[in-house]
Amino acid sequence: MNADTILSALGLPDSASVNQRVPKKLLLENGAPTAADKRRINEGIEEIQWLASLKPNTIGVPDYCDDTREYLEIALLLVTLRGEAKAARLSGLIHRAIPYPLFLVLLQGDQAILSLAHKRRAQNEAGKFVLDGDIAEVTVTGNASENSQFLVALALGNQPRANLLQLYQGWIDTLVALQASQITGSFSKSATHEAAIARREAVLKCVELETKIATLRNTAAKEKQIARRVELNLEIKGLEGELIETKGKL
Repeated sequence: MNADTILSALGLPDSASVNQRVPKKLLLENGAPTAADKRRINEGIEEIQWLASLKPNTIGVPDYCDDTREYLEIALLLVTLRGEAKAARLSGLIHRAIPYPLFLVLLQGDQAILSLAHKRRAQNEAGKFVLDGDIAEVTVTGNASENSQFLVALALGNQPRANLLQLYQGWIDTLVALQASQITGSFSKSATHEAAIARREAVLKCVELETKIATLRNTAAKEKQIARRVELNLEIKGLEGELIETKGKL
């Protein structure tokens, strides 16, 4: 899946186009709290492009503002990563460095990673914004035909348009639907926001259980004591049952 396919699927109007290069210096000054993070940015990022600015006057969707959140603009960024870069860590640094909510497209080799994260006002720093909850992130695998339903669902015209907050949440729900489909083999958007929240919790639980199962299998394969190996295998079977049950919620 290449970036052009994803960007075309979004169906953004020409009025939203920016197409400007963003210097890495911006991230180094605002999103690199440690020396290690500075190295990650310098060594892991090839290029950052600001592709589009989604605002009321560019896409016809009203902004949103309350005591907690301020969604005046959604910035669409395309970030090209080098081969050995840690995508998850870099996406977090980028989200934290830029005050606007981001629709982040990370390219790494032949992989496209989509990353979105809500933001809220910082409690103790006026004018500052921090991440609000977990980052929603998914790697788009396969070609355009294999992801046709997801690409249709991703379109701006198929998202809520009451305000920019609901639009952004709509895109997050679409990413969660893709994550669920990568587990179940079938893509469908959640009927309600509440259903999307429950689905995301189930997706995260599936990932957690699969990680635990893989770790236990590796431990069991190396275990020399038969009694302990039996104990580990029983634990694995229990987790596999829980995984099947959780997948049923997707």
